Amino acid sequence: MPRRIARVLLESSLPQLDRLFDYAIPDELVGDARPGVRVKVPLRSAGRTIEGFVVETGDEDDADRALSEIDQVVSAARVLPERLYRLARTVADRSAGSASDVLRLAIPKRMVRAEKAWLASDGATPPVVLSEERRTADDVLAEFPMLRDRLLDGARIAVDAPPRLVDGRPAWARLLAAAAAAVLAEGRSAIVAVPDHRDLDLLQEQLLALVPGSALVRHDAGQSGPERYAGFLRTLDDAPCVVIGNRSAVYAPVHDTGLVALWDDGDPLFEEPLAPYAHARDVALVRQAVDGCALLFAGHTRTSDVERLVTLGFVAEAAAPRRAAPRVVLSTAPEHEQASARIPSASFRAVREGLDLGPVLVQVARPGYAPSLVCADCRTPTRCAHCGGPLHARARGATPVCGWCGRSAHAWACAACASTRLRLASSGSERTADELGRAFPGARVIVADGAHPVREVDDRAALVVATRGAEPIAPSGYRAVLLLDGDRMLQAPDLRIGESCLRWWSNAAALAAPGAPVHLVGVTGPVARALASWTQPNYARTELEERLPLRMPPAARVARLEGDSAAVDRALETLAADVPGLGDDAVLGPVPIDRDGYPGARALIRFDYGRGPAVTRSLRASVVAAAMSGRGRGRGKGARGRGTSRNTLAVRVDLADPEL
Repeated sequence: MPRRIARVLLESSLPQLDRLFDYAIPDELVGDARPGVRVKVPLRSAGRTIEGFVVETGDEDDADRALSEIDQVVSAARVLPERLYRLARTVADRSAGSASDVLRLAIPKRMVRAEKAWLASDGATPPVVLSEERRTADDVLAEFPMLRDRLLDGARIAVDAPPRLVDGRPAWARLLAAAAAAVLAEGRSAIVAVPDHRDLDLLQEQLLALVPGSALVRHDAGQSGPERYAGFLRTLDDAPCVVIGNRSAVYAPVHDTGLVALWDDGDPLFEEPLAPYAHARDVALVRQAVDGCALLFAGHTRTSDVERLVTLGFVAEAAAPRRAAPRVVLSTAPEHEQASARIPSASFRAVREGLDLGPVLVQVARPGYAPSLVCADCRTPTRCAHCGGPLHARARGATPVCGWCGRSAHAWACAACASTRLRLASSGSERTADELGRAFPGARVIVADGAHPVREVDDRAALVVATRGAEPIAPSGYRAVLLLDGDRMLQAPDLRIGESCLRWWSNAAALAAPGAPVHLVGVTGPVARALASWTQPNYARTELEERLPLRMPPAARVARLEGDSAAVDRALETLAADVPGLGDDAVLGPVPIDRDGYPGARALIRFDYGRGPAVTRSLRASVVAAAMSGRGRGRGKGARGRGTSRNTLAVRVDLADPEL
């Protein structure tokens, strides 16, 4: 007689367990062990039980095959629908990772009370978008010809968001809300991912004016466990909905996906710090291919990654017929002024004139008072005598404090020249506010940074000193915008620093009132010209062209292989055999590294997109082989106190900044 079996994906990060295991279903669990439910199964090699998800069930004629039985069905909730497993498997294969690691990002921790309430509700009534709300969404999308029709047809589109405020809110939030509402009106679900909670609040505010609250699901890391799990369970219903959230929102298992949209995909918050390290933009591309939905990239700037897709014709551009751009001024100090002047006279006048009309925004590079100190005599950067960390000042005349260990440097002396005199090497947000407060006596000064979060300011005159990305919104727009420390920002050792600076400056310039001046201080060159002419796609295209002959991302994909030296060498040999024709310059390294006190090696592998599946498959096989060969060997204590096999191998694909 045939017996009932289940194919189970185990919740384990061990690479050798990243496959489906067959388990027999006991007679008493035949009705409960359905695809998508959590189960507990025995793991004979470890002598214990482990949780997993039932992916498939079926009948087997070979009843003599030795199979372990499912130990327990944890819950009747089918939290892993087939569409979510297919997405997780595809993302894992593309990133040379494990499907269980992807599902750990997609499925929140189980909350029993929220799950019982969802099971008792037995589904929800499909939401309805009123006709008036639908017309409002269509009017917003009408600014971009054929955008609504393209979205409903499942196209891939890149949109340059209008750099202005509408009713006191950024136009981009209104645009993305309208796109999601238009898709929901057709009975399909939409997913919109934004970088942080401030963007999330703006988007939610705009969406609640267009769609019913019952159709809106917020996916936020700041939510409590029950709230987050309840929102995830809502996405499992057949009723369409709109999911908004941060980078992991792109995994939401909504029914009948009609749109996946990303705002400002160049923000580093979209980079996943956990294995398999898949960027939200790459997950969105995979999801569009798997689900056949529309894909929308929107921003005030365009990343070289999206520009590559536009150049290939894979993503289409949607431009507004009436181009709007802020009034950007490239401000440099005249010859008769001191070269060390931080704010040129022209920018100083613009700030003074702007204060007569309303708030003025001043963007700086770093928070704090003096983020870095140097020796006043030899200009050597100051270091803590205990841990070697950088010293900084919390206020004028205050004792320097270490940024790493927090110790105060009461009797500091320069290690190079023995001088005891210090000099402020840079100005943070607090010091800039202090200086501007003295320059404009009587003016209201507001500091907005990580330690002083400010979401919105009123339209009264004020100097708003903000770090990049923390700029508050002024309902009527800023009467002047001053972008400081641009030259220092561009000196960061980052492959994409030009793109990042252009994104920071463009987002700040978009908060200016119509006709208000935006002064970029002390910066020239391609980035400054792109901001002044508001031609960010052209800059992204130039960056891409310069990286093509050097095979730098995104012109090529890059994988980092790290582990035991012998394991790295074997993996590279296997890769050369599995994927012939990679080229002599495909592998950089390996170079020696320290791995938790043990010697190791690291190598970078550059490969074309067409060879991606073969490369990731070979690297993943090497990871599994290294893990299997390391079983039973001696273990050392890792940096986090856990037992770590010395004969291990780790792979990270599509590095944002591979330090080439």
